[in-house]
Amino acid sequence: MSIRSLIVDDSDAFLKAASVLLQREGVIVVGAASNSAEALRLAGALRPDVILVDIGLGEESGFDLARLLAQDGQAGGAEVILISARAEADYAELIAESPAAGFLVKSDLSAQAINRILAASREGRPAE
Repeated sequence: MSIRSLIVDDSDAFLKAASVLLQREGVIVVGAASNSAEALRLAGALRPDVILVDIGLGEESGFDLARLLAQDGQAGGAEVILISARAEADYAELIAESPAAGFLVKSDLSAQAINRILAASREGRPAE
């Protein structure tokens, strides 16, 4: 079964590059958003399996968006994976406190990495 994803990032260049990479690896990119309001609207309308959320969304916080998506079923059951160009250690405490299923450095983004995080989340264990 293919994973349906929504990518949320304030960089148009990253949105395009990530979409091409993931689709090449068999992930269906159902949409892309550049801010929280757009992400919430698309998450409800498109019902993705996973939402990749950039931690630094310009003036907005990806952590805040992850919490909003987790509230009241805003994400329609989708898992949230936080992404950043910075290392996980820079955000470790905030990531641990977030409702996100996991974290990926943008340079490690791949279908395999997404599947690993989703599998770990389903089993109730931290992603490695």
